[in-house]
Amino acid sequence: MKFIVNSQIFNKQLQAMSGVLANNNTVPIINCFHFQIEENILTVRATDLETTLVTKIELESGRSEGLDQVAVPSKLLLDILKNLDDVPMTFTLNPNNFAIEIASGDGKYSLAGQNAESFPIVPVIEDSAKAIIPASVLVNCISKTSFACSNDEMRQQMSGIFMKFSTENLTVVATDAHKLVRYRNSEVQADQDVEFILPRKPITLIKNIIASYKDDFPVTVEYNKTNVSFSFDNFFAVCRLVEGKYPNIEAAIPKENPNKLIVDRISFLNTLRRVSIFANKSTHQVRLAMDGAVLEVSAEDIEFSNVAHEKIGCEYQGSPMEIGFNARFLMEMVNNMETERIIIEMSQPTRAGIIFPYYEEENDSKEDILMLVMPVMLAN
Repeated sequence: MKFIVNSQIFNKQLQAMSGVLANNNTVPIINCFHFQIEENILTVRATDLETTLVTKIELESGRSEGLDQVAVPSKLLLDILKNLDDVPMTFTLNPNNFAIEIASGDGKYSLAGQNAESFPIVPVIEDSAKAIIPASVLVNCISKTSFACSNDEMRQQMSGIFMKFSTENLTVVATDAHKLVRYRNSEVQADQDVEFILPRKPITLIKNIIASYKDDFPVTVEYNKTNVSFSFDNFFAVCRLVEGKYPNIEAAIPKENPNKLIVDRISFLNTLRRVSIFANKSTHQVRLAMDGAVLEVSAEDIEFSNVAHEKIGCEYQGSPMEIGFNARFLMEMVNNMETERIIIEMSQPTRAGIIFPYYEEENDSKEDILMLVMPVMLAN
């Protein structure tokens, strides 16, 4: 195997792939990239056994010369590439002992490759269904929901993102039981209803790769009961789905919420950032007190005698009310909204608050987003 490729293009593609690589894994060969060459195309694979990423790189020249594949130590290769100038590099493999030589300018670097025959194969998705999602929609739905996933390894279903295709829309949900985000988009429709739970790691990797592109483009999604794949441009990704049933999130959303707070999103976010500095470090509790056109945001840490109060203008419809929230959760949600103002709907201090984007005029967007945050019990 011998090929010539631009070092910066090569580095960019491999860096995008490297996120899937596991640390301290028990299968040494998956610490490697799998290289396979065919004419002037190099196919690179990386896997952690749960997720596999594949990319194709166009070479300046390439030929197999008796051996068309090899496993290359990923960390060492990436360290070399990120320190090379933007110049062509020549990659040569000795088919007898899998030794690899990299030549770039006046430099030559040697590393030991491995026989690629034992590298895990790419899973084949049989009996699959298919859907097409615009790249911008996929990035948006992941960005707006993934922060709400659970970090609890004992609750695997809630550690992933729930995705449901229907004949009407695409629904994406994430929750950790303290906060919840539901995203819907009527631009994406499927021939039949299907739902599954995606692990957060691969879906975040895919989002980051797609987000690096400037243009919008279609992403093909194929899925069955155990795996899902995403293909676009010169990338292909396949991952194992999370087993189990996702919680019934509709049952957790309060239906009657007569108290409605409308507030400027940026002003509210900045107020939360300042006031939360004075909150208790374990509960991160902030208190919202609403009455008429005034919203008071306050926090107190009794142990250190730290107190903060701020008042901002608002529009409030409902009975005077005080409710406590975890400031970190609230800031994450408000930060992931895009409208100038938001509306928070509430029923009582012991029930969840629901956050929506607020539109001044009738909204014809195909997106619909709802964020729910559970209250924190207020101290007397």
